[in-house]
Amino acid sequence: MKNVNVVLGLFYGDEGKGKIIDYLSKSSDYAVRFSGGNNAGHTIKVDGQKFAFHLLPSGILNENIKAVLGNGVVIDPKVLCEEIESLKTCGFSVSNLYISDKAHLILPYHIVMDGILEESRGENKIGTTKRGIGPAYCDKFERSGIRMENFISDDFDKLLKRNLDNKNKIIEAYGYEPLDYDSILEEYKALASMLKEYVCDTTSMMHKAIKNDERILCEGAQATLLDIDFGSYPFVTSSNPTIGGVSTGCGIGSRYINNVYGVIKAYSSRVGEGPFVTEEFGETGDMIRELGHEYGTTTGRPRRCGWLDLVALNYAVMVNGVTALAINHLDTVSKMDKIKLCTAYKYKGMVIDTFSSNLEFLENCEPIYEEFEGNFGNISGFDNFDDLPDNAKKYINRIEEVTDTPVKFIGTGADRDDIIVRDDKTLKLVR
Repeated sequence: MKNVNVVLGLFYGDEGKGKIIDYLSKSSDYAVRFSGGNNAGHTIKVDGQKFAFHLLPSGILNENIKAVLGNGVVIDPKVLCEEIESLKTCGFSVSNLYISDKAHLILPYHIVMDGILEESRGENKIGTTKRGIGPAYCDKFERSGIRMENFISDDFDKLLKRNLDNKNKIIEAYGYEPLDYDSILEEYKALASMLKEYVCDTTSMMHKAIKNDERILCEGAQATLLDIDFGSYPFVTSSNPTIGGVSTGCGIGSRYINNVYGVIKAYSSRVGEGPFVTEEFGETGDMIRELGHEYGTTTGRPRRCGWLDLVALNYAVMVNGVTALAINHLDTVSKMDKIKLCTAYKYKGMVIDTFSSNLEFLENCEPIYEEFEGNFGNISGFDNFDDLPDNAKKYINRIEEVTDTPVKFIGTGADRDDIIVRDDKTLKLVR
């Protein structure tokens, strides 16, 4: 019955979850997205062609899989329709897409409100993508949100009118022009017609699949250190991209979960504001950014870059019950002369190896590093761990040793097939 595997980001997002999801979906019957909205970006490169998904589950590229948007996702219908049409244009079918009737909508007033709120924060801005994610979740928990089941029904007209009347009062109070009900209704009615065929009770679907011994892959958006509860609050996202989000975001209980794969990069990166203990501000950070092409999939913003933080990684492994790690971008650090791993912090004169999301703590921590030899050479195309250069194996082995967690997947390049997958026998020897 434990046929549910989970893929989670462990740091600040952008770890390359799409590659791991794409690989695992080949042996899955369902790929389920359970949290976040189109503030996320999963990029997959197939035969030289790049696909950037913001809402669609990454597994949708595998034609034999059922791709599901769970109830925990907040959906911008306009963005979703654009992604569907883009895939169709590229020759992919989306007849395997299913959308939870309980998923909440992002509507134009959410996007306007997001921008207004971020601007009003001034120097205390969070670094939101301004896609309307936070305001949509606010409405969900304030119980005035509009769900997919409302969107495709006759109720949408009056619910939109009710919400827009209330939001326009706030928008006008900030000195902005009110949004027009008639134009939004016309546009979104057309979008509802396009999406209606995909909407269903996905929770019941999941449990029928479990009973039929089918394999389910749950994919998270963003990552652990951006979690609304466990991340560096308030510089976080508005949902739970950690393991608990699986149950609340698609209705699958913990008894059905088998492996939890935590995805990281061989270094660290972050978009937006907030603490980042191992950030490199000078030449090293710039080099990592350029070698790793670290620019946001959703916003295009340059990402802040630095070394891999094993103190934070241990925290993420603990919170999520991670059973194995996936490390991407090993090829990026392979081009550097020296590589560092943060194995402890120095805080007010004390050496500490435990993580806290407390802002004062993180802002006053200094990383304590171990240094490794780089220059692995060109490792793209390697498919066996034993064939990696010794320097690369030492680096991976040290990560396993400090985290007490095996590394099952190693990304060695940008394409979907640039990946080393270690068998369970090898992993048991490592442990």
